[in-house]
Amino acid sequence: MRTIEQWNTDDLAAWEATSKGTAFRNLWVSIPALLLAFAIWIMWSIIIVQMENLGFQFDPNPAVNKALLYSLPAIAGLAGATLRIPNSFLIAIGGGRNVIFTTTTLLLLPTLGAGIALQNKSTPFTVFALLAMLSGFGGGNFASSMSNISFFFPKKMQGLALGLNAGLGNLGVSTMQFLLPVVMGIALFGTLGGAGLPLPKDVQGKAAGTLIFIQNGGLVWVPLVAISAVAVWFGMNNLRLATPKLGGTLEGIGKTLFLLVIGLLGAGAGVYLLVILKLNMWLVLPITIVLTVLLMKFLSPPQLRENLNRQFSIFNNKHNWIMTIIYTMTFGSFIGFSSAFPKFIQDVFGYLPNGAPNPHAPNPLAWAWLGPFVGAIIRPFGGWLSDKLNSGSKVTTWSTVAQIIGAVGVAYYITQARHSATPEEYWIPFFLLFLVLFVASGIGNGSTFRSIPYIFEKNLAGPVLGWTSAIAAYGGFIVPKVFGEQIARKTPEYALYGFAVYYVVCLGLNWWYYDRKNSGIRC
Repeated sequence: MRTIEQWNTDDLAAWEATSKGTAFRNLWVSIPALLLAFAIWIMWSIIIVQMENLGFQFDPNPAVNKALLYSLPAIAGLAGATLRIPNSFLIAIGGGRNVIFTTTTLLLLPTLGAGIALQNKSTPFTVFALLAMLSGFGGGNFASSMSNISFFFPKKMQGLALGLNAGLGNLGVSTMQFLLPVVMGIALFGTLGGAGLPLPKDVQGKAAGTLIFIQNGGLVWVPLVAISAVAVWFGMNNLRLATPKLGGTLEGIGKTLFLLVIGLLGAGAGVYLLVILKLNMWLVLPITIVLTVLLMKFLSPPQLRENLNRQFSIFNNKHNWIMTIIYTMTFGSFIGFSSAFPKFIQDVFGYLPNGAPNPHAPNPLAWAWLGPFVGAIIRPFGGWLSDKLNSGSKVTTWSTVAQIIGAVGVAYYITQARHSATPEEYWIPFFLLFLVLFVASGIGNGSTFRSIPYIFEKNLAGPVLGWTSAIAAYGGFIVPKVFGEQIARKTPEYALYGFAVYYVVCLGLNWWYYDRKNSGIRC
């Protein structure tokens, strides 16, 4: 049965008899689809490291070329975050199974495209920018995936269910960062996958002339996405509860594609402002968000517009905006750090104060995956702990304190490494404190998502989950851009101090509105 007409998680007898099994089946199919989505969204964080090693050159000025490489994960972050805006409302319009199948299948576009484009070092930067934008499909999928799963589980299990979906889905980042360096070193698909590119110089223990199959960074995901899409088609359900005016399958897929095209228009406008007109990112962000919402509001046909207008009521609720700020602190940090971490390690420890390569630098491809891994694997614990303590806000408080400590500590050791002739001496404390940032943001991911169903009514919780995750995903755009700018100015520690100040603001908001004794909201 593709569409389940009656669904009531408050009916405990029905839940234990049949609904529980159906809910978990949808969850177990959802998780690998979301894992692949995250992997493909953030794959440019590893690909650009190898692009620099192989000598991809888009500008003769090395500093400008480095900035252009940093902009690829930033473009993916911008597009993924923008595509989360329409994804926030897709389940109520297209149906869970229809939406997840469509959004998963679309991941074939950036993976196949990257597999082809990366085989030629003369491929124009605009092609890579377009592919990075299309990989934003993976980032957008999170909003619809979380909104969909929230309808399947009772309130008492929201923290665990959403934590599992998000946390294990987030493992796509570390899975990608671990897998890509391996598959780039072998002819995984034989002659079908194309020839490797030779390293122009000795890099990270590999001799000049070693063949790198960088195209596998895209191609490796193609068969996995195809298998996942088939699993979604046969293993997931639509819920009439979540999509009251659900039509046929083709109609649901058509509505999904329509809103995603609008999201691409908004993302494309943002990328144009950022890359072509070179506007400041703090100007690009609000323009992109507002433009996308307006396009959805005014370009949608009347029936779709009526549905969207009902969901847009979340914009009149102050707690939607407060939770957006707080959740951006957690997930925005996680996805932003995940996207920038490999290149950041390379830039902080890969060079000596005089600009010469550091022969004792840690290999970012060997270490970077551990940060997203611990952040993702700990996320379900944040939801579970919040359920056990019956308070997501309390868990958020202490995870925020840990983020503040981690950010300040990382900034301190960056400063020490930057002025040292042996920066590798500061690698271990830098890395461990960065792991604190990943762990704390992961726990906060789970705790904040547990809070939302307690703050908002059932019909609003899904759109709020999607919207907060959409804005938070701009962390995948902001963090690489901030790191890139501060690296260029030779003051990367300023980025971490700035993040610490933001975390202090979020700590105050969470305490005042949710965690203090007389806040009036128990979440």
